[in-house]
Amino acid sequence: MEFLAAPRLPRRQGRFGGASVRGVEGKNSGVGTETSEDLLNGARVLVVEDEAAISMLLEDMLLDFGCEVVGPAARLSKALEMAETESFVVAILDVNVAGEPIYPVAEAIVRRGLPLVFSTGYGGAGIREPFRDRPVVQKPFSQQDLKRTLIAAIAAAAG
Repeated sequence: MEFLAAPRLPRRQGRFGGASVRGVEGKNSGVGTETSEDLLNGARVLVVEDEAAISMLLEDMLLDFGCEVVGPAARLSKALEMAETESFVVAILDVNVAGEPIYPVAEAIVRRGLPLVFSTGYGGAGIREPFRDRPVVQKPFSQQDLKRTLIAAIAAAAG
């Protein structure tokens, strides 16, 4: 018996709701009066995560935000290739991908001048230098925490 997968269509509201966040504004934000929804709507987000359940959760959350998911990559070699060649606005990187540290991928993203967010169960203390100044979402994270962290990373990179 053959099973056909239904295409995934972008959703305005997903199972997590899609709560809104106040606009990101400020003298140094570089985004003027652009709202947080504008920053994420249509943004291509590279996802590097080896745990299937977390990867699917991230994808659902990102789709709720109006983002387009790039990947996900579950292996370091694929993640490195995507970090160097794919078009994206921000990346979410699991710190430990299939037993390998993510830092070569982070370095490739930094060389391109793109923002990144680390995802880890160890908190900021588990991040190596020189990446300790990068945003971190600690697993398990809420949809609101992820949204706030992505917006901050994009806004900081913009100005």
